[in-house]
Order: sequence, then structure tokens, then C-alpha cells
Amino acid sequence: MTDLLGSPDGLTPGWLSAALGADVRSLASRAIGTGQTSSTYRLTIDADGCPPTLVAKFADGEEEARRRVVTGHRSEVGFYQHLVGTLHVQAPKCFYAAISDDGASFTLLLEDLAPREPGRQVDGCTFAQAASAVRNLARLHASRWNDGALLDLAFLNPMTEERAHFLADLTGRATSQFVERYADRLSPEDVTTLRDVADVLAAWQMNRSGPFSVVHGDYRLDNLMIHPEKQDVVAVDWQTATVALPARDLGYFLGTSLPVERRRAEEEQLLSCYHEELTAGGVEGYTTQRCASDYRRGQLHGPMITVLGSMTSARSRAAATDDMFLSMARRSCAAVRDHRSFETL
Repeated sequence: MTDLLGSPDGLTPGWLSAALGADVRSLASRAIGTGQTSSTYRLTIDADGCPPTLVAKFADGEEEARRRVVTGHRSEVGFYQHLVGTLHVQAPKCFYAAISDDGASFTLLLEDLAPREPGRQVDGCTFAQAASAVRNLARLHASRWNDGALLDLAFLNPMTEERAHFLADLTGRATSQFVERYADRLSPEDVTTLRDVADVLAAWQMNRSGPFSVVHGDYRLDNLMIHPEKQDVVAVDWQTATVALPARDLGYFLGTSLPVERRRAEEEQLLSCYHEELTAGGVEGYTTQRCASDYRRGQLHGPMITVLGSMTSARSRAAATDDMFLSMARRSCAAVRDHRSFETL
């Protein structure tokens, strides 16, 4: 049995040979990506029986920081071990997945998606890229639309009343921290919206009045690998995968990944792209009106994930990270107000 690596330090030809079932003669690694709770490395491999390059992913940060996000570690490893093969979504092929009993350490060996590059949250994306992203999202959701078997998958953390209140309390603390950290860069209007979202999260998460499916949970540009020519996307970083209202992913993606004026101008067309792909994927009885209503409700996901991401990040603060979180907060708060999302509760 292959030993679990807690860090890239143990990456050797012998370990990789055992993990892949291949004859690895040599390997080289270099750090890539800017994940907030994990680290990734591109492996260049001289071997028979495996690709010449792979991506290795590990838990990152001090032990205390890693233990704060063990739920995410279990979700991502479970996604690759048990779920991805049942979904019509563009995600990396997984060659190896293992996690420690306490969830604080994990190792993934994934398909190298080069020449794809991650989107940049602050920059936004083109309409073609956004359309590709929402179509990929719809295929994900249609794959297991209202599938009750999802509720039996513990690593997906189906919502319970206890979990809803835990997340609401955590978000309340994270919101206070976020507002204090960025007090000089947030408008009073955005501060009010962030706090109002935190106040209603328990009720919002327990509202089961809509469809459910697998959701990515953090479906935004930084977690999408975009091909420079085809402009299609592959979704990575499945640490927030769960079972929830599908339109939470949609509201979050459009609400955080497009500059406000672009989102206002293009979201109707992009909603149509999403709904068309759902229908093509076999979803029946889900009207465009209901899709639009759920999209409004799903906007509340944006402020929640933004402040939680800022609180749980294992990375040291940097100007680029601050700009990313602030762009997400400002855009998602504007979307919540534009769509009067509180009224959907």
C-alpha cells in the first residue's frame, strides 16, 4: 500500500511508481497555482505507463490552519474517488487520491491541464468564456438533478439544521473580521449588505423549496482552467463540493466573476445558456421563470463564500489576494442588491 504524503517533500520516483503502478525513473517538480488552502506542483516524469506531466496537490499551511478545512479536504478527495465518474462535467482526470484519517493531510495526482491557465478573478472574462463556464456548470447540475442518492454521500456534507447554524455563526464571525480588515476599502453600502447576508444565512441554507444537485460551491474564475484557443473551461478545486440549490453556483459565478456593468448587460443571455444546457441534459419541468428566481436566491452564496474564504485562507496576506477578495465582495454585494435577493427568502 502506498504511504500518504503530507507534503511534496516525499515525492520520489519510488513513491510515484507505487502510486501510479508505473516504472518512474526520475521526476522533477515545481510549484504552480495560487490556492488559498492547498498547494499544487507540476511533476515532469520520465516513466513508462503514465503521462509525462501530472499535477500533485497537497494540504497547505500550519497544522491548525489545515484542521480548520478538513471538511474541504474530505469533499475534494471524495469527489475524485467516488463521484466524478458519474458527472458530465469537465474536471481533471484523477490518477491517485488519498487522505489521512483526521482529514488534515491529503494527496491528489491529477491530469496536467496545460496549456490551460486559470482565470483571473479581478480581470473578469469574455462572454465566450462565461458562456462556456455556465454550460459546464449546467452539465454538472443536470447529471444528478434531484438525485436522492447524493444525500447518502457523507463527504458531500448535506445540509442539516446543525450545520446551517454552524456555517451561519462562522460566517458572522468571518464577516466581522472581513469588514474590520478592509474597513477603508469597502463602501458603507457593501458593509451593510455583507452583514445583512450573514444575518439570514441559517434560514437561507435550510430553505429546501427548490431542486438540488451536486454543486461545486466555489465556481469562479480562479478555479476554472481556460484553454487559450478553445476558450472552454475545466473546473478544479472541488473542496467545497456539496448538495444544494444548483443556482447557488450560477449566482456565485456570475455575481463574482464579471464586473458589475458587464454582469448586468450579459446575465440574461448567460442565464439562457445555462437553462438551455439543463434542458439538453434531461432536466424537465424547470421553467425559465423558476430558474431566474432561483438565480436571484443563489446570489447570497457570493458574500458568504467570499468572507469564509478570506477567513480560512492558509496564505499570508498579499496585495493580489486582497484585491481578489475585495472584487468578489463588491461584485457579489451589488448582485444581491440588484436582484433584491433578500426578498426571495
